[in-house]
Amino acid sequence: MSEERTEISEIGEFGLIDHLNEKIIIKHISTIKGIGDDAAVIEAGDHVKVVTTDLLLEGIHFDLSYAPLPHIGFKAVAVNISDVAAMNAIPKQITVSIALSNRFSVEAVDALYAGINAAAEHYSVDVIGGDTTASRSGLVISVTAIGESKKESLSFRSGAKINDIICVTGDLGGALVGLQILEREKQVFLANPDMKPELEKYSYVTGRQLKPEARMDIVHELRELGVVPSSMMDISDGLASELFHICKASNVGVTIYEDKLPIDKQTFDTAVELNLDPITCVLNGGEDYELLFTIDQKDFEKLEKHPDIHFIGHVTKTEEGKYLVTKSGTAVQLKAQGWKHF
Repeated sequence: MSEERTEISEIGEFGLIDHLNEKIIIKHISTIKGIGDDAAVIEAGDHVKVVTTDLLLEGIHFDLSYAPLPHIGFKAVAVNISDVAAMNAIPKQITVSIALSNRFSVEAVDALYAGINAAAEHYSVDVIGGDTTASRSGLVISVTAIGESKKESLSFRSGAKINDIICVTGDLGGALVGLQILEREKQVFLANPDMKPELEKYSYVTGRQLKPEARMDIVHELRELGVVPSSMMDISDGLASELFHICKASNVGVTIYEDKLPIDKQTFDTAVELNLDPITCVLNGGEDYELLFTIDQKDFEKLEKHPDIHFIGHVTKTEEGKYLVTKSGTAVQLKAQGWKHF
């Protein structure tokens, strides 16, 4: 009799994480937070360490036909620093592990590491180790980032309270739209190698995809202003998906407003050109690596005039659900249709 087989796609990435987490038992009191947030949290005397790991695979997370190796190296570090930022912590060290096929030369590895070292310099972190091995299926990069914080300064996904204000940094949807442009130009080139890619007028959105920034600047500014977000995440899988995570972890609902969602003009115009709905791009586009966080209403005045923090809604009771209020005033249920890994 054959054993039952469950496809990973049936439960999805987060279902798989929950499934694996059920079998994990925490043995040490120094493990403050394990699986289930942007980073793990470990007791370290008068402060805590946060630890996070991300894996980037050629053909899944990047395409070498349009992503330069230094950009890939920078991005591999930035996406991990973003998870440290999402805990309201300061990154200190990274380890870098790479798997390479034999088509990569020493010069290619140097180019990759030029990006890694530029990011380490930019975010003021030390590269302290890693591993290198052979790969039969292209380039694989795994970065682990270690940060630190005072315990009382940490922000988890689970701290959002009813009537908190929902904030996002920067603008959203650009990385998704940039990816669509890069893919379109790749197809044009494959069809006719004499065609030059038309990327100049899309420099902002393609930059959002190829070289995202972790918002450590915001973390430092929040510290200076004395604001500790009640909950926080980075936006890697899309705004709606991340809001669902905060709702689940904090046992709350959310209401956000379409006219408050930040979108760059180039993102908007390019989405329309590609026959994509700009608001769908904002809600479901991944890889923007902006910060999504909630604050107590008493902190609103401290951030009210910040040019790069946008107030997009508020936290509600869990039974009030998750809603987007459109420009016409209609409340529609939010759907999380972000990046699916399986």
